Amino acid sequence: MPTDEPAPGEGAGRAEVRVECPRCPAPVAEVGDGRWSCPEHGVVVPLWRPATSSYDGFAGHLLRVGRFPTYLPWPLGPGWAVSDFAAVVTEGDFPRATMTCVAGTSQLDGPVDVMVISEEPGTGFGARVAGLGAEGADPLDPGHEIGDGPAPVRVRVDQYPVGLWPVSVSTSPGEWDRSVLAGEAGGRWLWLVLRPASAILLLRDDWILRDVSATGPQLVALPFGGPAPSW
Repeated sequence: MPTDEPAPGEGAGRAEVRVECPRCPAPVAEVGDGRWSCPEHGVVVPLWRPATSSYDGFAGHLLRVGRFPTYLPWPLGPGWAVSDFAAVVTEGDFPRATMTCVAGTSQLDGPVDVMVISEEPGTGFGARVAGLGAEGADPLDPGHEIGDGPAPVRVRVDQYPVGLWPVSVSTSPGEWDRSVLAGEAGGRWLWLVLRPASAILLLRDDWILRDVSATGPQLVALPFGGPAPSW
């Protein structure tokens, strides 16, 4: 369901957004009292995703989610841009999830997409972006792998180290086209989805994820654009 309304968040701009189910690509319908319904999953908290990535759209996204974390790899390398972002939130209620995608190139992998999701447990959005719904499965959260043994990957979220564990995609469509990692940051699930799968080697560097929800004027310098990933 496309809309150019800024809701939720007055003054969020007139950038067109799509309203979908957070757990599947189905459009949702408003059924009254601020509720939205998916034909597959019933009443859900709606997912707001822009038609194109732009500074104005991103400013509207930040207004929708308020203080809920929106993470970006920081700083962006030369030639990288914010190609997609989304929020799971009902007007007048607390946000449930945010997602950003940055796109660029690496010498070994060519074109690369890096998606970062922060979500409350039980939302199911991270699992959708990760492509975990297969063979009738409809997972809401990462599996039992999370926290099993030492974390093989660590990133810095603002100033704090966060451990990430690989999430199996062996039963999912396109299983070799991405790497999925998940952990916990600030009491919420933190997901990283990287395409192609070999791009996980980029995390050997000391990656920093920055919550840009209160960054302000520095966002003016962020590059936006490029094709949005499929998820």
